[in-house]
Amino acid sequence: MISNVSLVTVYVHDQTESKRWYIDNLGFVERSDITMGDNGFRWVTVAHPDHPELEVTLMVPGPPLTDDLAEAIRRSLANGTHGALGLRTENCQKAFEELSAKGVEFIQPPAERPYGVEAILRDNSGNWLVLVENREFSV
Repeated sequence: MISNVSLVTVYVHDQTESKRWYIDNLGFVERSDITMGDNGFRWVTVAHPDHPELEVTLMVPGPPLTDDLAEAIRRSLANGTHGALGLRTENCQKAFEELSAKGVEFIQPPAERPYGVEAILRDNSGNWLVLVENREFSV
């Protein structure tokens, strides 16, 4: 049976720059950076150091996607409207201040929500990353 989620894909403009951004700004670590085949396909993954079981694949939109889908993802990235990851933190305000000091772009500062405190940032490819300090709530 399935034991956990082990891989998610985040589409990026440039794998090298994005790998550096996730490592330098979010404290992730490199898990793999492999070039495969004659076409130069590159497999790049990063992970949070405390959760190596979940790798984030940094993928440039292209094959095996159709040309139309790859172009739609590129447009979404260019518009800065492509959703990517949710990131948990124990203190959203503190994480906001630390990441802002590193030059990370926030499109929404920390704000109270029924489920906790949430801020939204963009990675260097335009992906939205949600930063959440969870708290108990009922629906």
